[in-house]
Amino acid sequence: MSTFMANANSIERKWYIIDAAGKPLGRTAATAAMLLRGKHKPTFTPHVDGGDFVIIINAEKAVLTGKKLEQKYYRHHTGWVGGLKEVQYRTMMAEKPELAMQLAVKGMLPKNSIGRQSATRLKIFKGAEHKHAAQMPVAWDK
Repeated sequence: MSTFMANANSIERKWYIIDAAGKPLGRTAATAAMLLRGKHKPTFTPHVDGGDFVIIINAEKAVLTGKKLEQKYYRHHTGWVGGLKEVQYRTMMAEKPELAMQLAVKGMLPKNSIGRQSATRLKIFKGAEHKHAAQMPVAWDK
């Protein structure tokens, strides 16, 4: 008996919707990363991008537990002297909740070409409406 190894031709991608309303941002991001990577499938192969498409709705209603709204910061450096930029998560969740969710999911994907390719299949929306109804997405509620 031989071991099944998926390749690019044998992958079938599905569309899933995750509703982030009232759920912790990190748990929603972890579920999305698992679906994007394809780890929920019995045909998971580590060296092949076999994940599905993920739509996250109600990103603005995701919650951060504890004191993360005040104590957590998103930091990046411009490359110039003194170019450290900090944004508190309270302002990020108020102004750009899609970016906060995208950064959380991106941090949970592998840091290689498969992770970058998987991140392109993530669609995040601030409210409950999305524009991918034609793909007939299925709600993920596990």
